[in-house]
Amino acid sequence: MPLDTRELFARLIQCEAGGEGEAGMAAVATVIMNRATATEGEFSRVNKGGGDVRAIITQPGQFVCMRESIDGVYNSQNVYNMVPLDIHYQIADWALSGGRLVGVDNSLFFFNPYSSTCPTYFPSNVGVIHNRVGKHCFYIPTIYYADT
Repeated sequence: MPLDTRELFARLIQCEAGGEGEAGMAAVATVIMNRATATEGEFSRVNKGGGDVRAIITQPGQFVCMRESIDGVYNSQNVYNMVPLDIHYQIADWALSGGRLVGVDNSLFFFNPYSSTCPTYFPSNVGVIHNRVGKHCFYIPTIYYADT
């Protein structure tokens, strides 16, 4: 049975940021909702003019947790293997109802560099570092993003 958007969102939050505490999970949820409401660039086209959260979550190549295999090797940490807890649903519901985490409220990208420092730009020059929450770096769009 296909997962509904809420279930998929809760599983993605758990998979991408489950070890980052409530703030880390809320930050990731904020980025997803920012993409779903983007009015220009790549995410505006993907969100079909605004609001299509599922299209953002399932956009190919965006979230490692949406991939069942990576380079031909099974990825056991994928949304289909997640069993969300109440907190994951609560954060998904909070984000879907308009909640946004201050400090990443304009971010469109996040990245775990497995390092104590965040690269200045991610990806390439379309996002510039804005904030760090836990192990994830959050990036706001640059002027180049609109052309993506």
